[in-house]
Amino acid sequence: MSTPATVADVAAAAGVSRQTVSNALNRPEIVRPATLTRVQAAIQDLGYRPHASARRLRTRQSSTLGVRLPPVHGISGAVLDRFLHALVESADERGMRILLFTATDVDDELTHMERLVEGSDVDGFVLTSTAHGDPRASWLVESAVPFVTFGRPWGLDDMDHAPHPWVDVDGRAGLRDATTGLVARGHRRIGFLGWPSPSGSGDERRTGWAEALAAAGLEGVGLSSEDDVTAATRAVTDAVAAGARFDAVVCASDTLALGARFALGDDVTLVGYDDTPVAEAVGISSVEQPLAAAASAAVELLMGSGRSVLPSSTGHRLLAPRVVWRD
Repeated sequence: MSTPATVADVAAAAGVSRQTVSNALNRPEIVRPATLTRVQAAIQDLGYRPHASARRLRTRQSSTLGVRLPPVHGISGAVLDRFLHALVESADERGMRILLFTATDVDDELTHMERLVEGSDVDGFVLTSTAHGDPRASWLVESAVPFVTFGRPWGLDDMDHAPHPWVDVDGRAGLRDATTGLVARGHRRIGFLGWPSPSGSGDERRTGWAEALAAAGLEGVGLSSEDDVTAATRAVTDAVAAGARFDAVVCASDTLALGARFALGDDVTLVGYDDTPVAEAVGISSVEQPLAAAASAAVELLMGSGRSVLPSSTGHRLLAPRVVWRD
C-alpha cells in the first residue's frame, strides 16, 4: 500500500513552500494564478487529500454546514431531496460536511440553530423555504452567523442588496417562458393555478404568467389552492362549474398540476413546476429548476473560492430554469 501524499510532497512537486500549499487550499485568492495552477496540478497528480481532523483542530472550525430537513408534503418533496444531494456533493468538494437536523416549527428551528452555534458544531447554515419576514434570517444576521438562503429574502424593499447572500431560481421567467410556449402552440385560454397570496415564489410565478398573456394580448383566469392534489382538483372543478374554460393551465407546482389533471383530463394541456418524477410519469410538461447549480452557488456564496466559511458575505445568484415539454 502506497503512503498517502503529504503537504511536503505537494510543495516539493510544485516547487513552492508548504505555506503556499496551505494558502492554495484555504485562501486561493491570495495565491498568484500561475502558482495556484502548479499547486493544483501537483495535488491532482499526487492524489493529495487534506487531513480533515487536523485542519479542524488548527482552524478551530467544524467544517460543517447546518441544514434543517423540513417536513415534506405532496409530490414536490423530490425537489428538496435533489437539492440536498447536490449540496452534499458541492460541500464535499470543499472539504465540508452537511449536518441535517429536524424541527417542529420555526421557533424550534431557531432553538436548534442556537444550540449548534453555541456548541461550535457548525460554521454556518443553509436555509430553505424562505418566507416574508423570515425570523431565522434576522436572528442569524444579528448573531453574526454566516448563512445563505436557497430562496429570496421575501419582504425586503431591495432584495438585490440584502444583508446576507441568497440563491434562487427565477420562477417568474420560468412561468413566463411556459406561457409564451403555450401561446406559440396555439393556446389562447391559458389559466393559472397557484398558491394563496402572499407567497413570495407563488406570486412571482403568477406574475410571469400574467406578463406573457399581456404580451400576447390575452387574458386568463387565475386560481389558487393549497399545495395539495385534492384541494387543487376541487379548485379547478369549482371554476369549471362556474363557467371557466381552459385549453391550457400553468401551475406553480407539479402537485397543483396533478390536481388539475384529475379535474380537466388529458384534453387540456398542463405545465407544472419542479419537473418531479410524477410529472414525468404522467406526461405533464414542467419547469425544471437547476438544483445542482443552485447548490454549487450556495456553497460558493458562503465560502468564496476557499475551503472555509467566510465570516460575512453578501451577493446573490438568480438562476434561469427551463421548460421540459412533454407534448
